Amino acid sequence: MKNESVLIGMSGGVDSSVTAFLLKEAGYNCIGCTMLLHGSPCGGEDHTADAQAVAVRLGIPFSVFDFQNQFSDQVIGNFIGCYERGRIPNPCIECNKYLKFGAMLDKALALGCQYVATGHYAQIHQDSNTGRYLLYKAADRAKDQTYFLYGLNQHQLSHTLFPLGSLTKEQARQIAEAQGFLNARKRDSQDICFVPDGDYAAFMERYLGKTYPGGDYLDLDGNVVGKHQGAVRYTLGQRKGLGIALGAPVYVCSKDMEKNTVTVGPNEALFAKGLLAENWNWFPFPELTAPMEVTAKIRHSQTEQPATVYPEANGFARVVFHQPQRAITPGQAVVLYQGDMVVGGGTITKALTI
Repeated sequence: MKNESVLIGMSGGVDSSVTAFLLKEAGYNCIGCTMLLHGSPCGGEDHTADAQAVAVRLGIPFSVFDFQNQFSDQVIGNFIGCYERGRIPNPCIECNKYLKFGAMLDKALALGCQYVATGHYAQIHQDSNTGRYLLYKAADRAKDQTYFLYGLNQHQLSHTLFPLGSLTKEQARQIAEAQGFLNARKRDSQDICFVPDGDYAAFMERYLGKTYPGGDYLDLDGNVVGKHQGAVRYTLGQRKGLGIALGAPVYVCSKDMEKNTVTVGPNEALFAKGLLAENWNWFPFPELTAPMEVTAKIRHSQTEQPATVYPEANGFARVVFHQPQRAITPGQAVVLYQGDMVVGGGTITKALTI
């Protein structure tokens, strides 16, 4: 039997429920918890009862922790700030870094636990030569969540367990069914938790008590070609919902937040050969010191693309793709791989034509 304790983040879904079951079966002293993030627990109010029911069934303690202030400052504040600067953020990455493996880990250590655990699909291995903790893709490639976890540092990885990393989603559901968990076939959540309807601009207006004014659409030559409803409402590469007809399909190519203009153009104007990114987190080594061949993703749903990453001054790195990529978006993450191992990731600052 393991004489180690683990604090398990339980959202009421099947993945975190199976995580709790597997860790209890492995002999850990388990404590379940749900995080109160934005007026309702992580996963929603109706899911807390599901999480608690699983904890009761497993015979483990269960608590709800209030992290609303941290979530407001580090996730929602960053989310709004990015949008207002013309970037498109990924709040799930920030939540993982600062809440699930930040505030929750601090709580775990304060309670005397050695680990936190979640239902993420990813794997952690320690390099026997360097001692560094490495992040690897999940066995279930369709569910792999390493893109959202690239920000975890060595301290966080050393205190984290991902029991589902070696399982498929279907295997997790089968375990849940075998244990009689009522959430065994519960649908996965897809939306950003604090903007369930997907209308980010409306959320920000409600949250800040302000209205974003309309402005001009410009073509690639800077000519005014129409009126938009506020630059904050548009994303790079967007075609639907623009409300203008120019005789040929046009897409959002860039935004100027200070002038509140949105530049539109043809699809081919969206392609770039490379990018510059900051705030890097590296796994096999503390920093990048030489060019490296990798595969890269600039969004979670993208297939990895061959690229070379080059170190730059002041902690930046430049990624040059073998083939041009569409809609490289500032604010989003670029995550680098070598095979199944995550090399590192950073925040995109700009696309490069090279």
